[in-house]
Amino acid sequence: MASFVEQFFNIEIMIAAWPTLLQGLGVTLLLCVAVIPMGLAGGLFAALASTAKSKYIRWPTIALVDFFRSIPPLVLLIFVYSALPFAGLRLSPFTSVVTAFFLNNSAYYGEILRAGLQSVGYGQTEAARSTGLSAVQSLRYVVLPQAVRNVLPDLISNTIEVIKLTSLASVVSLAEILYSADMARSVTYNASPIVLAAGIYLLILWPLVRLVSQFGKKLSV
Repeated sequence: MASFVEQFFNIEIMIAAWPTLLQGLGVTLLLCVAVIPMGLAGGLFAALASTAKSKYIRWPTIALVDFFRSIPPLVLLIFVYSALPFAGLRLSPFTSVVTAFFLNNSAYYGEILRAGLQSVGYGQTEAARSTGLSAVQSLRYVVLPQAVRNVLPDLISNTIEVIKLTSLASVVSLAEILYSADMARSVTYNASPIVLAAGIYLLILWPLVRLVSQFGKKLSV
């Protein structure tokens, strides 16, 4: 038992690794700040395009959404980082991660928002238009708020997955929190920095997990 604690819960090593992990946490948060809003914006565009009346807009969008939902994000990241240079486009590790996760998360957010838009009856749009609102105003002030409310737990759940997904950035040597913890582990030959990184993820994500549960209970009432 003592050796287990020494290997995984060594406080001295955790304290020594803390500054490195703190820098990695900053990179992780920066990724989240970049990827989540971009994914939501791309998802909204995909949701609107996939519900468009024109089949020339709707079907290509649905095909792209299905394509990016089907490809593992790790494969997509490796392709963006390693394959694009052969096409003359060399991206930094940070830009590669943001680009790959944007494509992946836009597809998932798009499907969630599409379901939300379709959950709002068309009569809501007609009623909004009858008051003199334009199509854009009807969407912004009437349809979209209801759609987001209907799928809010799913949006938060997907956001949690996005935050966890940032750990894949270590594959392209981007010094986010998991990469930093692994570097500290390789120096100390001790897994305590990895456990510390897991604890940081837990502190960040636990409130969001509870928030999803609370929203789920309220919507089920």
